[in-house]
Amino acid sequence: MLEKEQILLIVYFTVIILFFTVFGIIFFIAFQRRKNKLLLDKLKAEQRFEDEIFKSRIEIQEQALKNVSWELHDNIGQLLSTAVMQINIMSTNIDAKASESLLDVRKLVGDSLQEIRNLSKTLNHEVIQNVGLEKSIRVELKRFEKLNFLTTKFEVKGEEVHIDPKDEIILYRIVQEFFSNSIKHAEASNMYVELSYTPEQLKITIQDDGVGFDMKSVQANSGLLNMKSRATLVKATFDLETAPEKGVLLILSYPIKA
Repeated sequence: MLEKEQILLIVYFTVIILFFTVFGIIFFIAFQRRKNKLLLDKLKAEQRFEDEIFKSRIEIQEQALKNVSWELHDNIGQLLSTAVMQINIMSTNIDAKASESLLDVRKLVGDSLQEIRNLSKTLNHEVIQNVGLEKSIRVELKRFEKLNFLTTKFEVKGEEVHIDPKDEIILYRIVQEFFSNSIKHAEASNMYVELSYTPEQLKITIQDDGVGFDMKSVQANSGLLNMKSRATLVKATFDLETAPEKGVLLILSYPIKA
């Protein structure tokens, strides 16, 4: 009888120990899940905050570019237009030889006016929204050709797919940043740009034949960071390949939103 009571007592204590062990494990798992969820929520909140900060910066930059565009188009453009008119008036009151020289000046001022108008279009995001990504890139590349900055080649593959206009502007600014870096630093002579459309994504490939650079030495470069941040903002993958004397290759893959 005593043995039976001892066995029951052992079983009783074993069950209690198992119960508390299982309860402790469940509590620990629930605590870890709750902790992980809180950490994940915190990380998401921080990411949302960073995204909002970056969006605000983008909006401020876009407004600043828009204001510069207006100034170029309205004020400086108007001054140059007036200069052209004055030259036309002067050319009627002078001899043929002087008139010929004046026509050269008129052409120079007229070309400057056209360049300013073209530049103002590439800065104004409303114009980019109206003409689209493809045409905006074409305009920029033609401007480089005309100014003898680069020899360019532009290809479009696949059927064009609609892109959110806000994302389109950000993609264009990434492309513009690449162009700017190539002209300022790469000493490139040629540039190749390709837009490849599929129903799932738009892949933008840009390559120059410039001096390239060591990726490790420019990780904190503001232009590179801007491009990466903008790509993250529209959930595009950003892949940059370069090496000294090897040029720069950018592959930007933007997922098409249904």
